[in-house]
Amino acid sequence: MCGIVGYIGKRKAYPILIKGLHRLEYRGYDSAGVALINGQGQLNVYKAKGKVAELESFCADKDTRGTIGIAHTRWATHGEPNTVNAHPHYSESERLAIIHNGIIENYAVLKAGLQQEGYTFRSDTDTEVLVQLIEYTQENRHVDLKTAVQLALQQVIGAYAIAILDKDHPDTLIAARKGSPLVVGIGEDEYFLASDATPIVEYTDQVIYIEDEEVVCLKVESQKSKVERTIDITTIGNVQKTPEIKRLELSLSQLEKGGYPHFMLKEIFEQPRTLTDSMRGRVNVRQDNIALSGFIDNKERFLNAKRIIITACGTSWHAGLIAMYAIEEFAQIPVEVEYSSEFRYRKPVINQDDVVIAISQSGETADTLAAIQLAKSKGAFIFSICNVVGASIPRVSDSGCYTHVGPEIGVASTKAFTAQVTALTMLALCIGREKGTMSEDKYLAVVRELGRIPDKISRVLEQDARIADFAKTFTYAQNFIYLGRGYNYPVAMEGALKLKEISYIHAEGYPAAEMKHGPIALISQEMPVVVVAPRCGTYEKVVSNIQEIKARKGRVIAVVTEGDELVSKIADYIIEVPETEECLTPLLTVIPLQLLAYHIAVVKGCDVDQPRNLAKSVTVE
Repeated sequence: MCGIVGYIGKRKAYPILIKGLHRLEYRGYDSAGVALINGQGQLNVYKAKGKVAELESFCADKDTRGTIGIAHTRWATHGEPNTVNAHPHYSESERLAIIHNGIIENYAVLKAGLQQEGYTFRSDTDTEVLVQLIEYTQENRHVDLKTAVQLALQQVIGAYAIAILDKDHPDTLIAARKGSPLVVGIGEDEYFLASDATPIVEYTDQVIYIEDEEVVCLKVESQKSKVERTIDITTIGNVQKTPEIKRLELSLSQLEKGGYPHFMLKEIFEQPRTLTDSMRGRVNVRQDNIALSGFIDNKERFLNAKRIIITACGTSWHAGLIAMYAIEEFAQIPVEVEYSSEFRYRKPVINQDDVVIAISQSGETADTLAAIQLAKSKGAFIFSICNVVGASIPRVSDSGCYTHVGPEIGVASTKAFTAQVTALTMLALCIGREKGTMSEDKYLAVVRELGRIPDKISRVLEQDARIADFAKTFTYAQNFIYLGRGYNYPVAMEGALKLKEISYIHAEGYPAAEMKHGPIALISQEMPVVVVAPRCGTYEKVVSNIQEIKARKGRVIAVVTEGDELVSKIADYIIEVPETEECLTPLLTVIPLQLLAYHIAVVKGCDVDQPRNLAKSVTVE
């Protein structure tokens, strides 16, 4: 959701900024823009509605000189997507330019006050209010730009990651954050700025993660034959901070498609490797023990927990539902799974002996971050499952587990989901064994089978061409129903979410037994039904549900265990998955649903990696 890129140094800034915007396209956006200070002290702002390519075309005959600049991809919140509302925004005098991720909640009050002072506004955005406020503060308080930013942000309610240029100071770039991510890359006589590490990895592996309510001042000054580079970080209250430099664990090859037509397909096919990476160092070579440091170091908190609350959004929420089944089965601890957006606002009852597990691929999901901050204030122990090292959620958590699947560029989550389920299953096994609530034989059976899952996913992926072939049949559909039971009920919901995210076909996931309580009225020849029916648990009951669908002339796509004989005789299309432990079936059954959604979307001509209206990391409410 929105993207920030900044550069200050000795190179030409424009190519770095544009390449950075392309790297951030996966986040979702509707317009793009760039601001540059050229060698004559002129501040040029160029903006375009649509893709970054539209901005490049617009800038083809423009002055793009300069060694300092900022750039942005916007996902509309205040004001419709158009060129005027695109970032960067000038101040009244056009001396300052700003880019901003987040939402300024009290912008209307601030705007009214500035209008009374004679300020005029070109756009409908909350962001323009912020740059006008900074300029007003600078001029009326007679302070430098950094101090003006500090003072202005003290009046702001909301979330922000900002970067600001001042044409009178072409050697300085100011940035700040609260509730929206920001990272500084350190090069040789140069600095890079970005909302995540993807635009930076090509140039440096040395980064500083900016903390909430910090303001960073980056300077690169040429003095005779040498360049002097400085970085200064303070809070908005002007408390000096010492930068902590981290090593970036990200490679440029991870950001390329590697010969696949889309990042989503690449990431689907990466899952055998990414799950192996996720388990590496945690499942021992004999595959008879799991060691999670986040559990080992905080064992008593889990063993003494009266309740576990899982909070997440979207796909991560589905992973949390699967974890609920596993934790309750193995550890016999009550589990509640909450949408973060609801949990944070409904005055939840949270006790000091509760464990709260937060799940977020990016580690920056605004609602989930707010939910765990609320839980932490009540004394709960916070454990996070995240993919991005150094993100906000793991930094504020008491402990956690990184999934280590590498960057996920496709907006529709695939490999992050299976990694989250894997990490949560390992956690459930650790708790269950330590509590003595699961037998050693069961523990060993699941751990050993977990080690076989990557190879079994590879076998499922061998059916890609066949799934692509019959997916063409269903591009006519306007609605889909997905059904599953037990561990595979959340898989049904995840499959439905994937389809509607990228193909724009309405789809809903239900517990299979609930079909008779309403959804069965929708069954007809025009309503495809996807049934997740591995041979385990309530298999026979799911077979009965399929028969009810076929009796009403419904068309059934079934995901079944290899060698299935019952469902194979009645379903229209069959996708087989290898047999496994029931608790691990979601790691296999979700793969065909990812492929089905992908191929339907491709045949429909949809933008698979950047579906409309969606953002990869939802950093605003």
